[in-house]
Amino acid sequence: MYKRKNSKVSSLSILAIAGVCSYTVKKDEKYMNIYQRNHFEKILTAWYLQIKKDVCSTLSTMQEKASNFPDPIDRAVQEEEFSLKLRNRDRERKLIKKIEITLNRLKNNKFGYCRCCTIEIGIRRLEASPIADLCIDCKTLAEMREKQLMG
Repeated sequence: MYKRKNSKVSSLSILAIAGVCSYTVKKDEKYMNIYQRNHFEKILTAWYLQIKKDVCSTLSTMQEKASNFPDPIDRAVQEEEFSLKLRNRDRERKLIKKIEITLNRLKNNKFGYCRCCTIEIGIRRLEASPIADLCIDCKTLAEMREKQLMG
């Protein structure tokens, strides 16, 4: 399961990656209209491409830096660095999958609505976490259930 704590990205940095400002809702504007969907598609696509770019650069960096150090401590340090990078890339791989699912929800006009209760998630929450598929109430309940099951 993808844990938000370990790869927390601020909503400002996600918006900055996409090169967009926070969406300003106009009076009497319909929720998830074409402008809002385009706004979030731009954010999700830019985020997706940025992560893909990071993954490629990590792999090439690891291949370039791979050395067989004679000193066991140097080898251990390098292996630990590689292990940490690979763990981060695995988290990003899971995030990429969630972004792909979210882009699919966007295409099917299901984006922006809670997966459980079907109410509007809200523009600000989606800008903070574009892959959110639960409203704040359903997410809180899900986290409480998860805590109870985990002990």
